[in-house]
Amino acid sequence: MERLAFKMHLNEGQKEEYRKRHNNLWPELHKLLKDAGVSEYSIFLDEETNTLFAFQKVSGDGGSQDLGQTEIVQKWWAYMADIMKTNPDNSPVSIPLEEVFYME
Repeated sequence: MERLAFKMHLNEGQKEEYRKRHNNLWPELHKLLKDAGVSEYSIFLDEETNTLFAFQKVSGDGGSQDLGQTEIVQKWWAYMADIMKTNPDNSPVSIPLEEVFYME
């Protein structure tokens, strides 16, 4: 099992909208993530900087960041693009984080 972490940036004042959209995660996107081996996925918000910190446990070949070629992920990116920093293809600006400590 691999643990992945990355950070993204939420636009100012969009916390509740971000929470609402994720609380209503599309079933087909949820299934895609599970089928890809994502067994746990948490996103935390640092409200001082609007930085989103994401953590995943993955048993497949990669995490959610490797599913961008799928139609459902591209639709999700377009849906989320108005409330967060994105790249030209609507993918979230995402910065992988290096794990420097782990305690089991």
